[in-house]
Amino acid sequence: MSRPLPVPVPAHAPAAAGRPLRVAVIDDSAVVRKHLSALLEAAGIEVSITASDPLFAWPKLEAAWPDVIVLDVEMPRMDGISFLKRVMSEHPTPVVMCSTLTEAGCEPTMEALAAGAVGFVTKPKLGLRDFLEDPGNGLVPAVRAAARANVRALPSQMAAAIARPSGRAAVTEAPLRQAAMAQTTDRVIAFGSSTGGVQTIEAVLRQLPRTMPGIVLVQHMPEKFTHSFAARLDSICALEVLEAKDGDRVINGRVLVAPGGRHMQLRRSGAQYVVEVRDGPLVSHHKPSVDVLFKSVAQAAGRNAIGAIFTGMGEDGARGLLDMRRAGASTLAQDEASCVVYGMPKAAAELGAAGHIVALSDMPLTLQALAGRLP
Repeated sequence: MSRPLPVPVPAHAPAAAGRPLRVAVIDDSAVVRKHLSALLEAAGIEVSITASDPLFAWPKLEAAWPDVIVLDVEMPRMDGISFLKRVMSEHPTPVVMCSTLTEAGCEPTMEALAAGAVGFVTKPKLGLRDFLEDPGNGLVPAVRAAARANVRALPSQMAAAIARPSGRAAVTEAPLRQAAMAQTTDRVIAFGSSTGGVQTIEAVLRQLPRTMPGIVLVQHMPEKFTHSFAARLDSICALEVLEAKDGDRVINGRVLVAPGGRHMQLRRSGAQYVVEVRDGPLVSHHKPSVDVLFKSVAQAAGRNAIGAIFTGMGEDGARGLLDMRRAGASTLAQDEASCVVYGMPKAAAELGAAGHIVALSDMPLTLQALAGRLP
């Protein structure tokens, strides 16, 4: 099985033991820079660089590269996404996007995540000063999480996706039994991912043909962003990708993405699978939760399912994947070397929930091969 050629990346050492994280804050607002820096410093994180735009920032970065970059999207002279792409190509570094949450802002943020950002914090248009002064605004945990990200995994998986044709073009398929590809609704594949999942899921889905069984997917992401995530995937994949609505059917060639702020479950409706989209409490600290989806797939589909857990922080999905395996499903976990954050797959592996540990580059053909063995 061929693998994409490795992409060399410059060394980027994590923070040394005994010293604080070093962070660069790049934002065109002096007020934002001041308050975000104060929040980080109060949490014991050193703000080693501040700059009003990427062109001012670059010489400072070259002089003393930080552990994490906090980056705005809209800035003069060079926008944050263009700068992010330069960083990821020349000196891959964990980047947290910090931008205003608007309907129009979702698409640029999704583009940033697809380009290599490992997290984001949303600034409100109203009440900005209160947000900036609030220690609970999510910035500090986002920066700490980003510092643990393996950004070395990003260029290779993105290159793998780019190497494949985009849009509705034909995709190379694994040799499968013809009967396995008959149009039917009695099979389903379930994905779960979190930090680093935007790039990872894109890399996998871009290499899957429309003849795949229906896929149900939870990516930890807030409300509004999942619609842009699904739309982006739909525009670059052979598969149809939709943000799920209550009652949507799971059919071959379709991917249903759980909407942010809602849980998604699979249920059987006669000879068909449909999804239920419901509000509810956080499960495993998340909504949508991978555990909620996987447990429902175990109950509704049993051995007619495949479950795959990808990069992400925490343990969400591990117990649900174990339920799927006990119900007879084929289960996979992404391997440590290709994960941006080896948290969720590690938890699944340690529970014995993963029947296969699979490198990201091998995941598409492995999924196709397993799909060919489903009843």
